[in-house]
Formats: sequence, structure tokens, C-alpha cells
Amino acid sequence: NYCFAFLDINPNVKGHVLCVPRKPVDKLFDLDESDYNQLMSFSRKVALAIRQAVPCKRVGMSVVGLEVSHAHVHLIPLEVMDDIRFKKKVKINPEEMKKIAELIASFFIS
Repeated sequence: NYCFAFLDINPNVKGHVLCVPRKPVDKLFDLDESDYNQLMSFSRKVALAIRQAVPCKRVGMSVVGLEVSHAHVHLIPLEVMDDIRFKKKVKINPEEMKKIAELIASFFIS
């Protein structure tokens, strides 16, 4: 697989996922067009799975990229705009993280 997804260990909300290309690149727009499109297509599939697995009004997408020097896409289940602002964080125990990951994965269509 070209990309992989995993739950953020410091999530804004339950179900906050990172999508990352395997290709090591610092900035999203340094990806060539084909790799960029693969990441966006993969992120869309993950977002559709999140939408089914985690109750939310919509799934937001954010690409910030200052805290980690590897291109990545944040997919965040949204109820309110503050959910995407990276100002508040939630604590989720490892058991619940595993259940959320498994639920999202069960809805992922490759």
C-alpha cells in the first residue's frame, strides 16, 4: 500500500486519524502529482469509513505540517468547528483506541 492510516495519539476528538504516505516527504505539496492524488484518494476512503464508524456531523480534513516533518493529512470527526482547531485534546485509553481503530477499519473499502 502506498499510504497508511492510524489514530492520532493526541487526538482532538475520538476518531481523529492521520493518513500518511509511505514515501518520506516533508511537505504535502512536495509530493509529485500522482503520489498526492493517491494520498487524497486514500484519505477520502478513510474519511468515508470514519463517517460510518464515528457519530459526527461531518469529517473535516486539515493539513498543517509544522509539528512533524513528514507529510500527513488529519481526518477529524466534527460536531462543532472547535473540533478541528487543535486547541483541545481528549484522552482515550488504549483499549478504546483499539476498538475505534477496528471499527473504522471494518468500514474501510480498499
